[in-house]
This record gives sequence, structure tokens and C-alpha cells, in this order.
Amino acid sequence: MNIILYLLQLIQLLYQQNIWLINFICKYIPIKQWAFDDSHSPKYQKFKIDKLPLILHVEPWDYRDFMKYLEWRYKDDYKPIKPVRRRGECDIPDDCKCPRCNAPKIYLYKNNGSKGQLLCKVCQNTFFQESTEVSRLKLRCPYCMHALTPKKDRKHFIVHKCINPKCSYYLHNLKKVDKKDLEEDYGKNKYKLHYIYREFTIDFFKMDITTLPKNASSLKFTKNNAYIMSLCLSYRVNLGLSLRKTAQALKDIHNISISHQMVANYCKTAALCIKPFVDTYPYEKDPDHLAMTADETYIKVRGIKGYIWFIMNAATRVIIGYQVSDNRGVGPCIMAMRMAFQHLKELPKNFRFIADGYSAYPLAAQQFFVQFKEKFKFNITQVIGLTNDDEVSKEFRPYKQMIERLNRTYKASYRPTNGFDNYDGANYDLALWVAYYNFLRPHRHNGYKPLVEDDLIKNGENMPGKWQLMIFLGQQTILKMQQQASA
Repeated sequence: MNIILYLLQLIQLLYQQNIWLINFICKYIPIKQWAFDDSHSPKYQKFKIDKLPLILHVEPWDYRDFMKYLEWRYKDDYKPIKPVRRRGECDIPDDCKCPRCNAPKIYLYKNNGSKGQLLCKVCQNTFFQESTEVSRLKLRCPYCMHALTPKKDRKHFIVHKCINPKCSYYLHNLKKVDKKDLEEDYGKNKYKLHYIYREFTIDFFKMDITTLPKNASSLKFTKNNAYIMSLCLSYRVNLGLSLRKTAQALKDIHNISISHQMVANYCKTAALCIKPFVDTYPYEKDPDHLAMTADETYIKVRGIKGYIWFIMNAATRVIIGYQVSDNRGVGPCIMAMRMAFQHLKELPKNFRFIADGYSAYPLAAQQFFVQFKEKFKFNITQVIGLTNDDEVSKEFRPYKQMIERLNRTYKASYRPTNGFDNYDGANYDLALWVAYYNFLRPHRHNGYKPLVEDDLIKNGENMPGKWQLMIFLGQQTILKMQQQASA
């Protein structure tokens, strides 16, 4: 017997046994992450983001070429497409043509009477006289190649849905649904079963991420001086006093008479100067290992819920991205991520982004991939729930606790305000607090030193002096930005 043939047969036999063992392990001995029911439950399907659709570009073609193709395709059975026989006067303009195949007026007729819709006899395309263009891009389901149908028009995006009842993605999700729900009327509507894609109508990557508060006062002091302004910042931001308590502290301790409105004006002016410096500061990032953790928390603006988004560098504990918004959509999430990624040309190989199970984070990551391709392709590591029921939550729970602790620290300074009167006030208050947290606040994690030790800010002898130096650095940053814009 040929020894080579015997060895090949033995290899094939061992290969088949390995396949059987792997299938047996996957089916009857699942690992802990697979055994976690919530990750595969159809109830949580609506929190998952589907992959990107297939985009097909349809080349423009001419009606004469199409008629020649039909003649070649059907040969003897081909019946020529004749112009429309009109029984009365036609008010279709002479220069009106089909936007898809460029067929002239003689092949067009009214499809719904006087309502304005036209039908092309050559390509069977329906359109209105006002629509002179047709989209060349077609969105297709990546599972069944069926054309996506626009279903809902939201504020910032359009929801496209695959309505093919034989789609493999739909049938796979339908098998997971409880049979009791299928027997109920509209029971399937409780779950997300079809493929869905959100097409954004606003480009969040062209919006300005360094928004500044309006109506700030001047730095030309007539009655007070810069030292009193920095005293206001020290009491208001560092100690977390309210505006009225800050004014009262200045009166009782320093014998300085100042109104609470003037304290608010000083804080707003300081935020106007300091915010560009804080937002564009080149924070230290490890080029090989980088982990970020993100979360959102609630605030009140005139008694209505608002949201604040935080992104923190997990290694240095520095806030590198933040945003105030009136909604919990994906737009503010993208803006905060842009601020966190602004000094990166591409993401490192071992990059991690840890967040909770909210669907805005995977959707924002998908939009970064659409905009920047492979350079900013990353997955969201989701820590779901409050207990470590799966291996992912067990490993990355400390990162989630970091950002939750940051939320509680911010809420301690936010609570004396009893909410904000408008979003400009929330913006300048958050900008000052982030500047204090990164550059001035002593942290136990860093040996009771600030997280970012700037060489110039160190020279301040006391806290009011450090605030004045930060305002100076902010002014220098604004000058650089203006010079770059003019150049």
C-alpha cells in the first residue's frame, strides 16, 4: 500500500473528527459568553446596529439602447415600443424627458390624471414633472440584495428597511421569537426582525465642535479687576458654590460687593476664553495602547431633561471629549467622539472603546467607519447591566465604574445650580468644570496632583493665579486659531 495515500486518508479522518468535536463543544458545552441569554435574546435585538448596506451605482442609459437590447433579446417575439396615442390635447411640456432613460415626450403619458405623475412607456418609471434627476445610488440589503424601502423620516436621519419576507436575516430573527407572541395580533412588532439602516441627512463631521457661549462680557474692568474675577471662579467652580453663595462669600470674607449676575457674567467670559484651550489641548495618548470609556448623564434645563456626554481616557483619567445636548440621539455622541479623536490620524491597533448597552455608541462608530474607512474602524465593548453576568462585563466593569464615578463627581458640582436656565449656561458651566477637573483639581489617582500638569499653570502661586494663567493660555489659543483661519 502506498504510504503517502495512507497518510492522506488518515489526515482526512482526523480532520472530520476535529469538525465533529468542535460542533459538539459549540452545541452542548458553550462558553460563558455564549451562555449569556441576553446577548442573543430577540428582546435586545433593537439595541443592536446592523451592518452597512450594499450601495450599488446604477449607470445612466438611453432609451434607444434599451429598445435595441429588447430587440436583440427577444428577436422574433419582440414587439416595438410605439409612441403614446393621445386621444386629446396633452399639456406635458415639449422638453420634458424621463429622468431614468431620457425618453422624450412622445413616450410619456399621465399616470394619475391631473395629479402630476408621469409614466415612461419605455422603462416603466414613474416621476413628476418637477423631478428632473434620479438617484444613481441604490441601497441593498447585505443579506438578500433586496432594495431597501424608506419607512420613516426622522429629524436627522431616514430609516430604510428591508421588507423582503424571504430575507435570511429576517427568517433567522423570526426563529428566536416566542411562539406565543406570533399568535397575537401584531405580536411580531414587539421585536426588531427586519434589516434596518439609518441614512443621516446632517453631516455631523462638518459641524463645529468648539461651540462658544454667546453674550459674554468684556475683560476690560471698570470697577473690579482680574483678581476678583479669578476669585469668583475659585469659589464658583472649585468649591461648587452657587452664584448667590459666591457673591455672599466675597462679601463676608473679602468685603467685595458684587452681584450674583456679575459672577455669572465673569464665569461666562472665562469659559469663552478657556474652552478653546481645553478642547484643543494635546492630551497625552499612548500610541500603542489606548482605551476610552464613555457615558451620558442627565441635567435639567428649565425643568426639562438635557444630556451631557463624557469620554475619558481610561489610563490617565482625563476628560478628552464632552458635549451638551437636548436629545439622546447619535449626533451629540458623534460630536463628543470627534473631540476625543481630534489629535489622532488613525486609531492604534489595540484600541478599546468601552460604553454601556445604549445603541447610539455602535451607530456612531459605524458612521466613523463610513467617513474615515479603515483608519477609524473600531467596535464598542458594551458593559451591560449592573452585575457581571458575562465575561465581557466581568473584564471591563472597572472601566465603566470610572465613568460612573466621573458622573457623580460632576453631579456634586451641578446640584447647587438647581438646573440651568438655557443651554448656553450649561455649556459654559461644563467647560469651566472640565478645565478645573483636568488642570486644577488634585486627584488621588495621580498622587493628589492635577491630571494634566502644564508647565505654565504650575507657576501660579494660588488658585486665583492659576485661573488667570488659564485665561491667558486660552487667549493665546484663540489668537492661533484666528491666524490659521486667516492664513
